Amino acid sequence: MANAWKRDKPTQFYQSKTICLLITSTLLFLTFFVYLTNQPSNPNPNPNVFFKTQFPFYPIPPFDCLKCPQSHPVIANLVEGLKYPFLYSLSDLGTLPDKPHKNIVRMLKGKLFRKPDISVTIQEVLGKLKTSGERGNGLVVDVGANVGMASFAAAAMGFRVLAFEPVFENLQRVCDGIYFNRVGDLVTVFNAAASDQNGNITFHKLVGRLDNSAVSATGAKMAFKSNEEIELQVRSIPLDEVIPESEPVVLIKIDVQGWEYHVLKGASKLLSRKGREAPYLIYEEDERLLQASNSSAKEIRDFLHSVGYSHCTQHGTDAHCTKSG
Repeated sequence: MANAWKRDKPTQFYQSKTICLLITSTLLFLTFFVYLTNQPSNPNPNPNVFFKTQFPFYPIPPFDCLKCPQSHPVIANLVEGLKYPFLYSLSDLGTLPDKPHKNIVRMLKGKLFRKPDISVTIQEVLGKLKTSGERGNGLVVDVGANVGMASFAAAAMGFRVLAFEPVFENLQRVCDGIYFNRVGDLVTVFNAAASDQNGNITFHKLVGRLDNSAVSATGAKMAFKSNEEIELQVRSIPLDEVIPESEPVVLIKIDVQGWEYHVLKGASKLLSRKGREAPYLIYEEDERLLQASNSSAKEIRDFLHSVGYSHCTQHGTDAHCTKSG
């Protein structure tokens, strides 16, 4: 056995080759280590990949998702049955564990989230505008973004989006969706309410329903059948002060539980654009909620007619308005 061991012993040539490989590997490792230690410390090595903005200046700073505390728990899934699918993260989880949100139950059964009506509507409208050649490019404005179901429906089609949402818990879920869908270069979100005044307004956020709120306490009770709301001050700003005249706008969606008239008044310059330069308009037209905020459907229609929107059709509780030409 001793002689056999001696016959199998490596030659001097192979020993030298092994030593050279070890030295080379060590040098490569040290070089890589020095390179890493000289790089700037950043938890996200390229933050602009997911959270950059297309615009150099805004009168108010966009909401910074990179500095936002992470929402938890995160329950997100793809939406079923859309031509351009996307993911969104729930904010209202239901009364756990007794009555979880219906989409949680669907996910446990291996199903996708039920497609929100607004997501279907947004993609259908934008698809028609692109097909007709009227609006291939431009900005989509989502007022009352909630958890981003309209914003992500547009971003999934390649449109840039400005989203306005005053409820912090909703903003956390929007940030989840920006990361999940990799649309930080398309979606810019503001922690603000669009209105006709620059300043602050009082919102009423429902206790136990984090993803819904209304300016009017009466409107909050009617819309969400709640007996308890929390008052909070939120920043308000007119759309005319955020969107420059040179920026093309394809579509504006407004769902703010009765505050629609004030949002529209704050966008009078934007809505006064001529013909096809004027955005396609979708807004909620619920007479009860409008009256709770001291306005009415007739007041809105009269205002829209004054700025040139002569074609309005009703789709459930939503109104769709366009200009001719």
